[in-house]
Amino acid sequence: MRVEEVRQGILGAFRLMTGRVDGLQLLDISADGFWNSFYAIVLALPPLLLGWTSVAADFADGEMSRGGILFRLAIVDIGSWLLPIVFLAFVARPAGIADRFVHYVVASNWGSALLVWLMVPSAVVRIVAPDAVELATFLSFVLFIASQVLVWRLTALSIGKGAMVGSAVFAGMFAASLITLFALQSLVGLSSSPP
Repeated sequence: MRVEEVRQGILGAFRLMTGRVDGLQLLDISADGFWNSFYAIVLALPPLLLGWTSVAADFADGEMSRGGILFRLAIVDIGSWLLPIVFLAFVARPAGIADRFVHYVVASNWGSALLVWLMVPSAVVRIVAPDAVELATFLSFVLFIASQVLVWRLTALSIGKGAMVGSAVFAGMFAASLITLFALQSLVGLSSSPP
């Protein structure tokens, strides 16, 4: 994995998120580029770890160690990143978007790394000011809404079949991510919302 490929992937995803279709030209949609785009998970690990650390105490119930909670949160987040892509691979052909599957996955992977970093401020507030729950919740909500707008743009442009098809893929992937999130939380013994 070359630094230049990472830079181009991040920049391409950013340009798609800001409504610039030329971001697709920066993405490597070859077979190597497809697999290399999953390196975005490694780039996302620092803010993910920060987020897991900020919420781990919320899940503490005396039965799980902090490390065990962090491991379970990692399974949930990484699974919620990867499993919807697997689902999309199975439905892409019947949905008529097989020719844009690689474009979407490459853009989505790099875009997801960016979005995880976007959520850092709310995690920092939770760690630095644990009593400022309302501020952290409000900040998380605002950043979540902003991230969904950016993901919608990235999805519509990378799918390249118009706003209606792009919106359908966005909605389907959003639903798949939520279902995966809740299923994995239940599977690993974490409640869907901290106590």
